[in-house]
Amino acid sequence: MRRNPQVAEATVYRLSRYLQSVQRLDADAVGTVSSSEIGRLSGVSAAQVRKDFSYFGGFGRPGVGYSISELRQHLARILRVDREQRIVIVGIGHLGAALAAYPGFQQRGFRIVGLFDSDPTKIGITLAGHRVRDVEELPALVEPLKVSIGAIAVPARSAQAVADKMVAGKVAAILNFAPVMLEVREDVVVKNVDVTRELECLAYYLPAP
Repeated sequence: MRRNPQVAEATVYRLSRYLQSVQRLDADAVGTVSSSEIGRLSGVSAAQVRKDFSYFGGFGRPGVGYSISELRQHLARILRVDREQRIVIVGIGHLGAALAAYPGFQQRGFRIVGLFDSDPTKIGITLAGHRVRDVEELPALVEPLKVSIGAIAVPARSAQAVADKMVAGKVAAILNFAPVMLEVREDVVVKNVDVTRELECLAYYLPAP
C-alpha cells in the first residue's frame, strides 16, 4: 500500500477479489471478460472495477474487454503474488496448527517455511512437514529462510515480544491474529485479524430476540 499512496486499502482488498474471480474464469477456460462480469463476480459495480484498474494503467481493450490470462498476470504482479511469498508462523496452538496445515496457502503462492513456539513440549515436534523451532531462533533464521511474512498466533500478552523478534529479523509484513495492537517500525506492515471482533460485528445485524 505504501507503494502508491493514492491507492486505498479497500482497493487492494478488491484487487484480491478480482484476482480470485479471474482465476475461476481462467480455470473454466474463459478467454475474455468485461468489467461488468468481473464486478458481478466480485460484488461491486463495473465502474468500481474500472476505477480500481485505472490506478495501475489500462488493462482492457474497448469493445473487447480484458484478456483473462493477461489480467491474471497483471493482478498477480500488482499484489506481488506472481512470485513465492515465504511465511513463518509463531504460536502452534489450535489456530497456528490449523494455519500450518491449510493447503490453500500453497495454492495461492504462499509457502510456509517455518513454525515456532516457546512451549518446550511443542519445540521439536513435526507438524505439516516442519519441525517446530524455539521462537528465540526466529530473528537469526528470517534471512536464511527468506521470510517475507510472519504470522502471529499467540496469546495477546506474548504478541508484542513475538513482533519484536520478527522486526529484529527484518520481516517486512506481519499478520497478527492476537487481539492486541502491535507497535512496530513504520516500514513494517501489520494486518490484524480479530475473529471475535468480526463475530461481534455480525451479531449486531442479527434480528433482535
